[in-house]
Amino acid sequence: MRISVPGIPQAILNAKPTFSVKSISEAINRLTEFIGQGNVTLLTGAGVSVDSGIRAYRGDDGRYMNPNYKPILYHELVDPTEKGHAFRQRYWLRSYLGYPPVRDAQPNTTHFALAALQHCGHITHIVTQNVDGLHHKALQHAAACSSRILENILELHGTLHRVHCSRGHVVARNTFQDWLSAANPQWHEYADELERTGTQPRTNPDGDVAIEHLGVSYNDFIVPDCPHCMLENHRNSVHKPEVIFFGESIPKSVKERSFLDIEHGDRLLLIGTTLATYSAFRLVKHALELKKPVMLLNVGPTRADGLPGVEKIDVQTGAVMRDVAKSVIGTGAHEDPIIVEMLRSGILNPPLPDDDDRFPRAAG
Repeated sequence: MRISVPGIPQAILNAKPTFSVKSISEAINRLTEFIGQGNVTLLTGAGVSVDSGIRAYRGDDGRYMNPNYKPILYHELVDPTEKGHAFRQRYWLRSYLGYPPVRDAQPNTTHFALAALQHCGHITHIVTQNVDGLHHKALQHAAACSSRILENILELHGTLHRVHCSRGHVVARNTFQDWLSAANPQWHEYADELERTGTQPRTNPDGDVAIEHLGVSYNDFIVPDCPHCMLENHRNSVHKPEVIFFGESIPKSVKERSFLDIEHGDRLLLIGTTLATYSAFRLVKHALELKKPVMLLNVGPTRADGLPGVEKIDVQTGAVMRDVAKSVIGTGAHEDPIIVEMLRSGILNPPLPDDDDRFPRAAG
């Protein structure tokens, strides 16, 4: 089985973008006009979470940041044989160490600006490719947030915050982390040291880290049996986060809802995504087929560049979205206490500019 990391066609990477808005003031005006008409469906990607300290998959040139990245594929992770067990040891050790930075990440100013626009009803649906849960975390920051608004967020590629075994038992990720800690006390001690010293290994957006430089073997890492399966007289250590892996199909219900969310909106706004994965790109195609206006806010090349009907704005999300939200919401941005709190919340802590993974390193 040959499965590759999705990318942007080389012809787009080689071409110079056209019809791209780059002025901050012009970007704010265009986005305000677009969102201000209401009933917007929003599609977000990894670029939205960069200001929260979570790295994007691709750089400003649209190319994958780590050419050595070798993700574990779906069929490898769920393989019930000894070979599959070895893949799971590798995955879960790296993810055990890489999950805490994602778990502890805080929403940034863009997350809160979008949450304010949801709260006011301008953005009615969010389809996110991100697995970090930060859209939910921003909304939950507001005590008056309704469950209905939260339910209008669709996690297209799943979430890192839940784990299920191959027999369908689901647990919270923090619980599964505790199981891994109990089964691997030496790694628990090492993870505690990382958190105490703030020397967390370089973490990818999916919670994976590279640890080859530690000179360790995955063979000693214990992936525990599911205790729920044991109560049913089954031994089962095949666990998977509720994330869509390369080679895995998106559930039919999620795919169908993503199309419905596009259909229910009057227009489609894309933020922080290169649309390299077809699961996202096909939603753009669907919106265009339905003659819906489409606006794209992203720095660098995307798979939608040059498509008729897509207006591109080439600026950083964190540079504009708070001002856009204030402009769209109007007086409520200064008078509604919930909105006021949202629009003064959010971190701005992007990875260091020299933290570039395009240079060769030990392959994962």
